[in-house]
Amino acid sequence: MRIWSHTHIHTCMHACMHTYIHTYIHTYIHTYIHTYIHTYIHTYIHTYILTYIHTYIHTYIHTYIHTYIHTYIHTYIHTYIHTYIHTYIHTYIHTYIHTYIHTYIHTYIHTYIHTYIHTYIHTCIHTCKYAYMHA
Repeated sequence: MRIWSHTHIHTCMHACMHTYIHTYIHTYIHTYIHTYIHTYIHTYIHTYILTYIHTYIHTYIHTYIHTYIHTYIHTYIHTYIHTYIHTYIHTYIHTYIHTYIHTYIHTYIHTYIHTYIHTYIHTCIHTCKYAYMHA
């Protein structure tokens, strides 16, 4: 059985962690976050906002327009909907998505990746140690 030298630990851990960081974290961040942002935000914007605008504005226009004067409606729709879309949706997308991405990804990176790296470092140490001592 050989003595586990400092050089060996360093070399083995470097290789082990490098592989891990490149493969797992890179793949995860690239695949998951990219996919998530693309899928979720895209789906959200398409499904929710479009459906909302379609349903709400359609219903609103039908009900309200039929009840009120053309001039008022025109002005209202122009002002309100324009303002609404710009202010609310813009603010919403900025606030919500930004907050979500910050909160979730931050939490994820801190909790999960931290835990994972801890576990993985331990695994690397055991693997490297075992491989070296039984070589």
